[in-house]
Amino acid sequence: MHTVIVISIGLILLGLCTFVGHMLGGAPGMSAATLVFLPLWFIGAGINLIIGVKRAGYSIAEEAPVFLVVFAVPAVVALFAWWKFR
Repeated sequence: MHTVIVISIGLILLGLCTFVGHMLGGAPGMSAATLVFLPLWFIGAGINLIIGVKRAGYSIAEEAPVFLVVFAVPAVVALFAWWKFR
């Protein structure tokens, strides 16, 4: 359940970045905002990984696949949005 919540947060962050990009520059701004989202979400997913290791007691080997899913789902949506808005 935690993974679904974190992925949802990533999609909400993507929506927020896209909205700000639209307000600042229309479709080109939305395209740029999706690219800005990627490093932000990489950091966010990394923080989730650190919390899983430090607080929940999982090993890096256990958290790495979760990190990949948590990062990849919103990142794929962002790359699709970038492709559509460019």
